Amino acid sequence: MTIQTAFTYLTGAISDLYEEREAVNIAHIVMESLTGMSKLDRMVNKTQILTTDQNQRLKSAIEALLRKEPVQYIIGSTWFYGMEFIVNNQVLIPRPETEELVEWIVQDSGSRHQLKILDIGTGSGAIPLALKKMLPDAVVSAIDVSKGALEVAVKNAEKLKLNVHFMEMDALNPTAMAMLPNLDVIVSNPPYITQSEKTGMQQQVLSYEPSLALFVPDTDPLLFYRHIAQLAQQKLNANGALYFEINEALGKEVVALLESLDFQNIILKQDMFGKDRMVKGVIS
Repeated sequence: MTIQTAFTYLTGAISDLYEEREAVNIAHIVMESLTGMSKLDRMVNKTQILTTDQNQRLKSAIEALLRKEPVQYIIGSTWFYGMEFIVNNQVLIPRPETEELVEWIVQDSGSRHQLKILDIGTGSGAIPLALKKMLPDAVVSAIDVSKGALEVAVKNAEKLKLNVHFMEMDALNPTAMAMLPNLDVIVSNPPYITQSEKTGMQQQVLSYEPSLALFVPDTDPLLFYRHIAQLAQQKLNANGALYFEINEALGKEVVALLESLDFQNIILKQDMFGKDRMVKGVIS
């Protein structure tokens, strides 16, 4: 099978499950991983014959896609903030909206140096590693309750040659969190999807991405925001900032929470899709 034939075959095989544009994008991602060639290189070399190993990997990829496994898990990587990250089913797949959160922190940091930054619920390490890349003299740490996620984050730090300190810690354990040092920035993209919202979610997310990093009880949707904001009250230095990625349905509630805890200069910010997605508050 040639590269062009393989691309056409792959696109057709998944066309009943994905819209045409998405099927084509997925096919390009798989073929790039399979061949190591860019889209342009594959066009130039479209008559090149796939090896036996490449044919087998193509077959396995199609089978996984038909099970609705996310393509990022199939190829084992994804791109975030211009860097390639290792991902598997121990971590959420970093989203473009989260890049906007990183960019907001970078812009706010301006000329400030040697900031002490903590990411809570780090998953793949995408947020702290992107911040370390952009703010190289910052002291960046990150925590997660999942050993599997931390293993992925450490691998990404090694791969990207970025110095971030990762720790296994439960954000809902006040005793453990009290051991953290004072900080200038706390950022978190915590679990924020309520159980009742499951019905509207894609099967790819429900079946494959870690539920531990996604869901909160219907009875307490602000669970993580409250614990982390209370921690920020105690640990942020003067003029320190707390940044959240949020459930788009809970913008006003998160703002009200920060107001009740005496945060100042609170900002609710929309993402590229016009949805309430980020909140910032400052400790005076």
